[in-house]
Amino acid sequence: MSSSTPSIPIPEHALLGLASNLPAFTPRTPTLSLSPLILFTRNRPPNYPINIRITARTTGSSLPILLLSHGQGSSNNLSSLNGYAPLADYFASHGFVVIQPTHLSSKSLSLSLSLGSQTDLDLDFDIEKLGPAPLFWKSRILDFHDILDSSSEIEAGFPALKGRLDWSRVGVIGHSMGAHTASFLLGAEYRDTSTTSPTIVNLRDQRVKAGILIGATGHDGPSGETQTEMARRVAPFFAFTEFASMVTPVLTIFGDEDEPDYLTTRGKQWHRDAYDLGGGERKSLLTVKGAGHIFGGLSGWDVRETGEDESVERVGMVCRMGAAWLRTGLGIGDGDWEEACEALKRLEGLGSVEGK
Repeated sequence: MSSSTPSIPIPEHALLGLASNLPAFTPRTPTLSLSPLILFTRNRPPNYPINIRITARTTGSSLPILLLSHGQGSSNNLSSLNGYAPLADYFASHGFVVIQPTHLSSKSLSLSLSLGSQTDLDLDFDIEKLGPAPLFWKSRILDFHDILDSSSEIEAGFPALKGRLDWSRVGVIGHSMGAHTASFLLGAEYRDTSTTSPTIVNLRDQRVKAGILIGATGHDGPSGETQTEMARRVAPFFAFTEFASMVTPVLTIFGDEDEPDYLTTRGKQWHRDAYDLGGGERKSLLTVKGAGHIFGGLSGWDVRETGEDESVERVGMVCRMGAAWLRTGLGIGDGDWEEACEALKRLEGLGSVEGK
């Protein structure tokens, strides 16, 4: 009898359904996670350093990086490094090193989201670095600039990963408000030309080579004429987001039942804007049939905010198609996206893909 231990595949969820027919390209592997790793950075006040969670497979080298930006939402913990376990677990188990920060907009910090004044922050901090920026939208983007500037600190703080990361292959994924954050890393701009002194903000980071925007925020015209009153009050900057400058390869994931009527009068097509208005080459749109804003449960396992949208199958579809996109976009598997799209054509009940 052999003394070697047989290799037993890690089982997939029994309710994965049709998504199990989409290619995964690599087997699931065990992962390990470290949280929190605390980074003191130039774009954060010293009393609010960046807290990050890092999740990665236990073996392998030259592992690509995936930056994960959380949404906003009403939950106490999901809008932080403690959320989005379904995404972090899948991508890490399939070879990505997932880095997710707690942004200053997180409910776990409960800072003033209006930023009319920043009394919660260190009074010696240069206020111009962050604002005025409701929901800390600029700070959220700069968090990832700082994380990418902190590669040495990250590897030193997580010795099990030292020397195993490929910082030349960086992707980003974001959901909802996190998709807005990710879009700016990929080249989207804030353009307010309604005054005699136009304001243009471009925070693209060219170290980020490909991205995924899930349930993305859209555009509401040069003066925000299609914004709701709530959006004007909470997130007026949505109106001035322009996607024509977003030239990095981007996959926009769109739920055909994701109605943003509390933010815009344009209907669910608003969530397509990153694709419809995006510039450059290699833009794709993945439409997920039956998906509401949480896409079956991306923000956490069995969480209340998913409501009746709970679906292991939809989460599995988003993860597998997303991984295929990133593998191709980061030069890991050149034909993987095309193979996944061909597989999806045979599974019409899940959704569809279009590209330009």
